[in-house]
Amino acid sequence: MRLAVIPARGGSKRIPRKNIRPFCGRPMIAWSIAAALESGCFDRVIVSTDDEEIAAVAREQGAEVPFMRPAELSDDHTGTLPVIAHAITAMEAIADGPVIDVCCIYATAPFVRPEDLRRGMNLLHQSGAAFAFSVTSYAFPIQRALRMTEDGRVAMFQPEHFATRSQDLEEAWHDAGQFYWGQASAWKSGMPIFGPDSVPVPLPRYRVQDIDTPEDWERAEWMFRALAASEGS
Repeated sequence: MRLAVIPARGGSKRIPRKNIRPFCGRPMIAWSIAAALESGCFDRVIVSTDDEEIAAVAREQGAEVPFMRPAELSDDHTGTLPVIAHAITAMEAIADGPVIDVCCIYATAPFVRPEDLRRGMNLLHQSGAAFAFSVTSYAFPIQRALRMTEDGRVAMFQPEHFATRSQDLEEAWHDAGQFYWGQASAWKSGMPIFGPDSVPVPLPRYRVQDIDTPEDWERAEWMFRALAASEGS
């Protein structure tokens, strides 16, 4: 069984109820559910939540909620790995056959696209890696990053690169925060996602935006509408 798991707990602090708050005309989680369903990659698309209202919205959008996530996996400090491992174990207990591949898709990833999910699945299989996850490049060389000092001045993190041309510096990448394909055994073992047995799935920067604050949310809606207009949808 190939499984999509969308984690969506009810206790968001900085943007209350953000997983089901309307985003460009639909509940935020609806965009992730739609991409998973349209990708054709999955035997089951499920939402892992501790919240009955989120569960109801998820079902309305076409996902399954075959179990409710326990409270001990729903606090501010619970990471993604144990949540996905729990979902795999829960599904293997109620479904026919083992879970082979799992893709964690974040509920606040409205820019995720079906073709990206298919590309991630293909990379996972072709590479034989434990994980394949979305990344994007930094817009500015991280080797020339600045920090603010205690006396209100600035200092370079890597002053040896003060005079290095940007084009001579190695390009750096970061987690795009959209999806994480992985072998079920890797998820259950607790293996780190950001490690040597992972492969990147590059995304363009204009389709990546963390949504953790009201400012992030507003920026994401601007980006989403601009993309929709440019693509004629």
